[in-house]
Amino acid sequence: MMKKSMLAFASFVLMTAPAAMAAGVEKVDALPTAKQGVATAATALIVFAIAAAFLGTVVWPKISKGLSDRESKIRSEIEAAEQARQQAKSALESYQKNLAEANSKAQQMIAEAKAAQQAQLAEQRAKADTDMAMLKDKAMREIEAAKKQALAEIYAQTASLATGVAGRILQREVNGSDAEKFTLEAIGSFKNN
Repeated sequence: MMKKSMLAFASFVLMTAPAAMAAGVEKVDALPTAKQGVATAATALIVFAIAAAFLGTVVWPKISKGLSDRESKIRSEIEAAEQARQQAKSALESYQKNLAEANSKAQQMIAEAKAAQQAQLAEQRAKADTDMAMLKDKAMREIEAAKKQALAEIYAQTASLATGVAGRILQREVNGSDAEKFTLEAIGSFKNN
């Protein structure tokens, strides 16, 4: 409604201004007279009022709305940026926490692996020591058995030699009981030495 009244007033002023000027045609010098200055001032004031009314009712609300929308958009973008910064910060903290946990778990796994390796190594050493002791005992038994067998063979050969020597010395044949007696005496003398 205000727009219609402003437009009507502006139309009236524009129509009447040329008629008012034409009615009283005066000669214009380099400097206008007061009457001529009033007409120009009135026309300028009317044009200014029309322009201000038009700008105030049509243009300024659009500019104001645009500025308000821009301000709202900037504020929402600032809030979104702040939220994104907070999310990035929390994501970084979460990442660092997960990294620390993973590092801790890795260290724990390494420690467990080292402990398992130490236990396995100790078990293998104990088994090797047991096997070595068993082999040593077996070797000692075999050595002892071989020693007894060698001594028995030596005693048998010694008895045979002693019987042969005794038979030559006595110049008679040594029978089985004499040979056995000599053998036992020879074995007894070897065992005592």
